[in-house]
Amino acid sequence: MPTLNAAMLAVERHIGFPKSRARQVAQRLQEAAILPRGAPGIAPELEPHNVVSLIIALAADTTLWQAPSTVASYRALTPAGVDLTGAPASIDTAGGALDVIADVAIHGDADHWRRDSLSVVSGWPEILIENATTGKATRFVQPGADASHWQSRGHRKSTTINISAFVDCLQDLFQKD
Repeated sequence: MPTLNAAMLAVERHIGFPKSRARQVAQRLQEAAILPRGAPGIAPELEPHNVVSLIIALAADTTLWQAPSTVASYRALTPAGVDLTGAPASIDTAGGALDVIADVAIHGDADHWRRDSLSVVSGWPEILIENATTGKATRFVQPGADASHWQSRGHRKSTTINISAFVDCLQDLFQKD
């Protein structure tokens, strides 16, 4: 398992978020028990879903004190704002969808994901996964929200991550030759 420091370095190298910011955000996520703390003299080891949570927090461009609640709310976003109560398990939240991409990146053939992109909107809770091959976009918003409309007045500010960089980051951390 990779350490938190290795994850921050991989995120900086592949995705471009500065390690200094990642360290501050990670500390807040550790305080909220979203990321593991480790033990005295032992660095915290991360699972793939922990790295995904760190990337969500960094991409959402939120204040430090809001980072834990932002990760929780963005992970709970649903496709097109659908209420998932009683829905089949095959319909997943944004956090679950990103965890699946991470799992495929680590254990499967992630080549079909490499042209796609991931946009994390920071003006309101929204995650957009765009499939470059089919042109289809899956928009995850809060349950009950209309995914075809802006959720707030003002500008839409988002961070777009090439899924190729996302995949490379996870493979660098979890695939050992």
